[in-house]
Amino acid sequence: MHLEFRHLRTIKAIHEAGGLARAADLLNITQSALSHQVKGLEDQVGVELFARRSKPLRLSSAGLRLLKLADKVLPEVEALEEDFRALRSGKTGRLHIAIECHACFEWLFPVLEQFRHRWPDVDVDIRPGLAFGALPALMREEVDLVVSSDPEDLPGVTFVPLFDYEPVFVAASAHPLAKKDWVEAEDFREEVLITYPVERARLDVFSQLLIPAKVEPRATRQVELTAVILLLVASNRGVAVLPDWVVREVKYSSDYVTRRVTEAGLTRRLYAAVRDEDAAKPFMAHVLQLARTVPVKLQRA
Repeated sequence: MHLEFRHLRTIKAIHEAGGLARAADLLNITQSALSHQVKGLEDQVGVELFARRSKPLRLSSAGLRLLKLADKVLPEVEALEEDFRALRSGKTGRLHIAIECHACFEWLFPVLEQFRHRWPDVDVDIRPGLAFGALPALMREEVDLVVSSDPEDLPGVTFVPLFDYEPVFVAASAHPLAKKDWVEAEDFREEVLITYPVERARLDVFSQLLIPAKVEPRATRQVELTAVILLLVASNRGVAVLPDWVVREVKYSSDYVTRRVTEAGLTRRLYAAVRDEDAAKPFMAHVLQLARTVPVKLQRA
């Protein structure tokens, strides 16, 4: 038996209308075409689907079984069609984000808080991109956006500039380096440097300062949470270099000092990597716009 969605819609329309003429109007076809369709369906199933001598026209027991199927299947089909319409219009979709920096959570959550009010039907998820290859996952369509400071030339991937930030030195107010106007690579040689648990090449203090200067800190200590890093720094257990959006709240605290890294300071840029075909989706364009503006407000706070 070759059953089509139009057959289910036909059975449902005739049952609700109580006759072929009104059902044909509901389905926007001629009564002759509807009669032909019903005859073809009955020939397929081998039984009558209607008690034709009744008025209004009623379904037979076999027709009622088909109606039961229609009542179950058609709402699911209509819901799927609505989902597809929403996808085509850009109102819904998936936004799974991979982050290649621990500190990005500090500004990403305010971005997503604004985003969810505008796009409640977009499925949002965040995956720390440090435990897996975030950019290969983007190309495999396992994630939809990667936050990175290291753009690459990848086919089918666009790196959208988000904002510039400054890595800032943070120490306890009683620390000897607090007396300096800025810090240099040599200043770290006798220090315990507290960092996120990330390979050195992904840490600004190493990639932009210590590795080029061939300076090794006395020791390094890896800590997962920003709040714990700041707690250890305030207790004079070590020093840290953190993005400026992280230190916006501590720079006015008497427990800490913040200093530029080198006299000229360091400047880094964050990017959002997205697949080319996704860049123009309305919800993707909006989250990228928020990611360019919300962090800047946090930096100036």
